[in-house]
Amino acid sequence: MKQRVVVRVEIFREGDLYVGLCPDLEVSSFGETITEAKDSLREALEAFLDECEAMGTLEEVLEEAGYLRQDGTWLPRQPVSAELVALG
Repeated sequence: MKQRVVVRVEIFREGDLYVGLCPDLEVSSFGETITEAKDSLREALEAFLDECEAMGTLEEVLEEAGYLRQDGTWLPRQPVSAELVALG
């Protein structure tokens, strides 16, 4: 991939595995350790972005996911506030 893309990564424990998630691009993967989950997610993201680039849709996909290009780097949107809210 020729373009630089910064992604938000979240890691969750599900049973005996760790799940890595990039919520902005809806890409996920897993591993038996946090490091394995991160590495697996990085590979999945690189494959996803490479395929988008090969299809000529990378910019469209990133823009639809809320990314902005700044100084040649694609950055995810940043919330002005984030919190967990309990309902019900």
